Amino acid sequence: MCAPDHYDVDYVINPWMEGNIHKSSRDRAVDQWQKLHHVIKDHAIVDLVKPQIGVPDMVFTANAGLVLGDVAVLSRFFHKERQGEEPFFKQWLEENGFTVHELPPELPFEGAGDALFDREGRWLWAGYGFRSELDSHPYLAKWLDVEVLSLRLMDERFYHLDTCFCPLQNGYLLYYPPAFDAYSNRLIEMRVPAEKRIAVAEADAANFACNSVNIDDVVIMNKASDDLKNRITEAGFRVIETPLTEFLKAGGAAKCLTLRVTEPVRVELHASATIESRTIRLEGHLLDSGLINRALDVVVEAGGSFQVLNFNLGVQRQSTSSAEVKVTAPSHSVMETIMSQLIDLGALPPPQEVCDCLLEPVSQQGVAPDDFYVTTIYPTQVRINNEWVTVDKQRMDAAIAVSADSKTAECKLLRDLQTSDRVIVGVEGIRTIRKPESREQRNTQEFSFMGAGVSSERRVELVVEQIAWELRQIRDQGGRVVVSAGPVVIHTGGGEHLAHLIREGYVQALLGGNAIAVHDMEQSLMGTSLGVDMQRGVSVRGGHRHHLKVINTVRRYGSIAKTVEEGVLDKGIFYECVRNHVPFSLAGSIRDDGPLPDTQMDLIKAQEDYARLIAGADMILMLSSMLHSIGVGNMTPAGVKMVCVDINPAVVTKLSDRGSVESVGVVTDVGLFLSLLIQQLNKLTSAYQMAQRL
Repeated sequence: MCAPDHYDVDYVINPWMEGNIHKSSRDRAVDQWQKLHHVIKDHAIVDLVKPQIGVPDMVFTANAGLVLGDVAVLSRFFHKERQGEEPFFKQWLEENGFTVHELPPELPFEGAGDALFDREGRWLWAGYGFRSELDSHPYLAKWLDVEVLSLRLMDERFYHLDTCFCPLQNGYLLYYPPAFDAYSNRLIEMRVPAEKRIAVAEADAANFACNSVNIDDVVIMNKASDDLKNRITEAGFRVIETPLTEFLKAGGAAKCLTLRVTEPVRVELHASATIESRTIRLEGHLLDSGLINRALDVVVEAGGSFQVLNFNLGVQRQSTSSAEVKVTAPSHSVMETIMSQLIDLGALPPPQEVCDCLLEPVSQQGVAPDDFYVTTIYPTQVRINNEWVTVDKQRMDAAIAVSADSKTAECKLLRDLQTSDRVIVGVEGIRTIRKPESREQRNTQEFSFMGAGVSSERRVELVVEQIAWELRQIRDQGGRVVVSAGPVVIHTGGGEHLAHLIREGYVQALLGGNAIAVHDMEQSLMGTSLGVDMQRGVSVRGGHRHHLKVINTVRRYGSIAKTVEEGVLDKGIFYECVRNHVPFSLAGSIRDDGPLPDTQMDLIKAQEDYARLIAGADMILMLSSMLHSIGVGNMTPAGVKMVCVDINPAVVTKLSDRGSVESVGVVTDVGLFLSLLIQQLNKLTSAYQMAQRL
């Protein structure tokens, strides 16, 4: 630890410092630090580093470096304001007998603030995204001879790993999941069992509850809610709170104020890292078309890191530029995602690294191998036998099949794949041909789905109240409700609500098209809908391929029901249909990808199936699907209650024009409607239960 003799908030290098320059009380800071010091001394031996004038953040010794055994990796601070601390920490480490390793000068790494050992010594969690670079992680694995697991930080408030992540004794973990990207959260869940993950709420995270010091069964922290303290206690720990509010003004708390120099060493475990690096080459009007910016954005937004190795700038307007960029990713799968996007931009490996594409045979008709390359709209060439071959029948959302003689290649839809085909997998040996003018156009029109969204809302509570009452009556009387739904249900966040209706017995049949099933399962399996992250509401790089991956998975198992039975699909609308024996019918259309095995592509047969499921219905709930709603309306007899919900007034009017007095039109966002409907049904259930008790 380092006493706060010279501590103050002298500058702003993180969001917590905003508005707090010179507003920290030195006396309170000293008092709070001394109390923390005494608490820790009751449970461990504490060595002190001499504070120095001009480096007020030196009190945060977690950032001095990373220590394992007698080896230390010195920090390379990202901000110049803290770089003056490095020689003082280096001197202390060397004087205390540690072998000190130093990273390249331009490679930021901020010590134990961004690198936390599993308390059992099994691996090292290493953060990146704000202060430390991903490229530093292979050095850590090599010098410390330890497995490194890379976690990407996404919330600038939690700029260091130790602000939102705290490994505890016996394999427990205290952490704030929203601070990480989806890949990192999956990695955490793979390594830490659910019963040992203690996820904190935002309020506790903002009080730096995760920035704790764990010594044996003691957890020392600034502050925690009663709920969090109870959960930590139930896990077998004792929580000690000691106020550190003066240090929160600079973005630190208990863990930041300490550097552990006695980390557990597991001599039987050795270095490994899933980090992967590749070099790409970009050519063209890199600056005026914005191509270089888009390429680097692809890398960062997908969770990677980059280093520009060289850049040759065109000297005149018509001259082209070239660049070689080293791309680093935390895993092979993330690298494949990044490379797929870079290929779309025309990126290639350097000439000396170009290799042939990888081919795998189709083992099941209509099913591509795993990791098959998904095509785009752009002209594509593939490398076969050291020659570039132009792909025929170019189209998006297809696989590339190579002929038996390896002289031709063509785009094929999944359903057209034969067992005699060989399909390109991975991203090696593939390039897209892009003209300069098309690159400039790409600056204003990205190859993506759902680039923008518009919704209009109005109060619908009174209508929903009546519909909820009718739904409850129909269910309790053994009636039938049929739902016709479009993919907008998923896009607007209504999928979980429709799944709830099915699970609770309010739906007796579901009608839709290929799209709602694909996007429901895409959300359940991959967290996106049409490539849009449903939690963050932003497009995911490479997400436009997700629906094809989902279709391919279901085609492999043969049906949605078999995908559920095999445990692959474990939530969502169609999972609930299968588990609750609710029949569904998917009517195909000319625009369908795949399609799913359950989708009926014979229109006449689909209409007959719709009519069969509609028979005997007491109510039909039509949710944002113009074609299916109109089709259902045209085959539904009078006397059936019909509720049409759509953001487009024309759809509602079209259904109302049928002249049926039983029709109700609701012009609103379908996600909002379903949310309100569930709330109202829950109120009815609560009222019924209360009446039963009385």
